[in-house]
Amino acid sequence: MAAEISSVFSSFIENNDIWALSKFTFRGLKSLTHLSLANNNLQTLPRDIFRPLDILTPSAVHCKPMVVDSQLYVVVAQLFGGSYIYHWDPNTTRFTKLQDIDPQRVRKPNDLEAFRIDGDWYFAVADSSKAGATSLYRWHQNGFYSQQALHPWHRDTDLEFVDGEGKPRLIVSSSSQAPVIYQWSRTQKQFVAQGEVTQVPDAQAVKHFRAGRDSYLCLSRYIGDSKILRWEGARFSEVQALPSRGSLALQPFLVGGRRYLALGSDFSFTQIYQWDDGRQKFVRFQELAVQAPRAFCYMPAGDAQLLLAPSFKGQTLVYRHVVVDLSA
Repeated sequence: MAAEISSVFSSFIENNDIWALSKFTFRGLKSLTHLSLANNNLQTLPRDIFRPLDILTPSAVHCKPMVVDSQLYVVVAQLFGGSYIYHWDPNTTRFTKLQDIDPQRVRKPNDLEAFRIDGDWYFAVADSSKAGATSLYRWHQNGFYSQQALHPWHRDTDLEFVDGEGKPRLIVSSSSQAPVIYQWSRTQKQFVAQGEVTQVPDAQAVKHFRAGRDSYLCLSRYIGDSKILRWEGARFSEVQALPSRGSLALQPFLVGGRRYLALGSDFSFTQIYQWDDGRQKFVRFQELAVQAPRAFCYMPAGDAQLLLAPSFKGQTLVYRHVVVDLSA
């Protein structure tokens, strides 16, 4: 593979049906700084596959900071090399490793969500491995401990925590079945399956937002239309379908009083939609030339309102929200 190349900064071998790698895969390569093998079917790597390399930084697929009892922690989920929890030490001004996350429990992490329920801190890890299980962890005194195995053997892709009506819920999307809704049981101190979002099989990403008194779900699909659903008290009903072939990322966000939805695609431009309060739907607003976005992050920075779009095939792009007065 790398016989004629001596040094590579980044290598992305993602979204393929790869089951195994030869120990000679990187033969001839002297330096590799970043390698991502996300969304394949690898369970293990050959023991000596990276021995000739001078530098290798394992690919972190997600990290989540959280402040617990005035202390800063960061949960780092990695495909290989284990997943860890780090604690910020103000005396050394460095992060130090606090604990490992059991690799037999979290095999192939794909997403992290951190949240509080009744004053307690939790985080959940979506596991996309065929042999893994999406898992819930709870903070107790000096570390995070396993609380519950949520969703075994379904190749989960994304998590979204929704706290509405005083009933915390966790929505788990999967590449092999419809998203599952879990509701928190205060008696059992764990999530209990409540139902499925049957309108959207094999959702890649799930996000939520509130408009007025209503709660909505946004679900992206790689094959088929993405969907906007409204919570009706006991189930979700479809509000809108958005063409989105090749979509792995979407994000609703609010700028001032304007609500937008960024919907990415591996095959076309990213579409920006704006929420129409009168029609209670999104209407197409703008196209962004982002190649294969993997996430969107809205970030206010002083007077600027920014949208960050990391790309799988090109550069990460930053867009600034601008209001143009057309009344003159």
